[in-house]
Amino acid sequence: MERIKKGDTVEVIAGKDIGERGEVLRVLSGERRVVVSQVNIAKKHQRPQQAGRGQIQPGIIEFEAPLDLSNVMLVCTQCDKRTRVGFRVNDEGRKVRVCRKCGADID
Repeated sequence: MERIKKGDTVEVIAGKDIGERGEVLRVLSGERRVVVSQVNIAKKHQRPQQAGRGQIQPGIIEFEAPLDLSNVMLVCTQCDKRTRVGFRVNDEGRKVRVCRKCGADID
């Protein structure tokens, strides 16, 4: 089970965007990276190209670049603090993620 999933709110703990929060848009598990909304914005200079389904817009394109998984921490929905993630088996026998600070279930 993954510690950070798509849709979670995370806080950046290292790098140029330290302290910023955002929602996880994608998890690249094989590369151990995450894409967070409005964090780690990169610019790409795109040339005009004729693609199979239509024309690609030229110009300077801004997009969210992936961050390393170790540079973000999950933000608990209950205590609104960044926290480590633990696991516990609940009464129904399901494995759930748990906030290490307040003990609340994250899932």
